[in-house]
Amino acid sequence: MRQVLSVWKYGRFLKDWYTYAHLESAESIHFFDTQPCLHDRTKYTGLDRQYFFQDTWAFRKIYESRVAAHIDVASRIEFAGMLAAVTHVTFIDIRPAMVALKGFESRKGTIIDLPLPNASVASLSCLHVAEHIGLGRYGDPLDPLGTKKAASELQRVLATGGSLYFSLPVGKPRVCFNAHRIHSPKQVLDYFAGLDLIEFSAVDDEGRFHENVDPNAFDKSFYTCGMFWFKNLT
Repeated sequence: MRQVLSVWKYGRFLKDWYTYAHLESAESIHFFDTQPCLHDRTKYTGLDRQYFFQDTWAFRKIYESRVAAHIDVASRIEFAGMLAAVTHVTFIDIRPAMVALKGFESRKGTIIDLPLPNASVASLSCLHVAEHIGLGRYGDPLDPLGTKKAASELQRVLATGGSLYFSLPVGKPRVCFNAHRIHSPKQVLDYFAGLDLIEFSAVDDEGRFHENVDPNAFDKSFYTCGMFWFKNLT
């Protein structure tokens, strides 16, 4: 539908092509080299507000912690790659990243069976991942308890005194098969009952960032990004 509604933009593309080709010093334009970019002429820079605020929130906290090493479980690869500029990053995913980068290591693993010893990780992140587990979207086994099992496994590997930066959609609980689940904030806190909540921040349904707020204020949301900073203080 987006392409159908964009037919008129091809006219502008062809007009710009013609104008550019007749400018002084213009290069030759060959038809098979053309790549019409029809959706980039916007008033504002496009962004996914949930990922933008989530990634900057977690990056800032990890940077300020000054940890020598960090483990990320299946968050956005761009986030993990940028984080490698300030600490050594081990990225674990069911689909490992085949890249070579200083300070970055990729390992194959599943969030419900991490290749890590008990209580071994001092700094851990898992951003916008756990809501997918058990729905088969990424080739993982179908399991209605997928998110709960993921939370249990993240707790298992977190060291005493360690920090976990965790996010997923919160609001009225429901399953949007096979994309993701939405959990109530209370469900998430129950999943991580063995950890202490240090901070909760959120990107609400309108894309506004709220820092260090009450998680229960978002239990009626439709699709809010809930960001939880947990510590293992036991």
